[in-house]
Amino acid sequence: MIGLKRGSVKLLPHQEEWDKNAENVILELKQLFGNAAVDIQHVGSTAIASIYAKPIIDIVIGLRDLNDIPPYRKRLEEHGFIFRGEDVARQMLFVMGDFEKDTRTHHIHAVKWNGTEWKNYINFRDYLNCHPEKAMRYDACKKKLALQFPDGRRSYTEGKQECIGRLLKEAYVWRKFQDT
Repeated sequence: MIGLKRGSVKLLPHQEEWDKNAENVILELKQLFGNAAVDIQHVGSTAIASIYAKPIIDIVIGLRDLNDIPPYRKRLEEHGFIFRGEDVARQMLFVMGDFEKDTRTHHIHAVKWNGTEWKNYINFRDYLNCHPEKAMRYDACKKKLALQFPDGRRSYTEGKQECIGRLLKEAYVWRKFQDT
């Protein structure tokens, strides 16, 4: 299953379908962006095989400069990638889904390649995939919040921030040792 009603929270165990779907969307985005995209990767909880996730695929597009996006907006929208703005500083968000049913299937985050946001997405995913005990800590946090806020995605997301912040700090230390 891919897709979730906007604003709701439902967690599912990892599904291979998510990885395959992400690969297909990444290929489409690479064709649309060409060389303007330095890299495009599957991130977020659906990219971490050992944990539960909302069935919404997160993909990050790494660009040399966020000003590279405007010439592509119309073309992206023609292919179902709807621009939602700069919902988070230094990121542009595109979404996919069934808008008549108010369902979202994909969140596409455009960021500066190798900038802080890019590194956060990549380090977090890689760290949790390499450290199952840390992934389980994050999973437990998410499950608790999902039970508390089944119809409050904003509260669910805000509730995860402290846990994400701690894990990101650990991920940066881990990455430094990986890169030496």
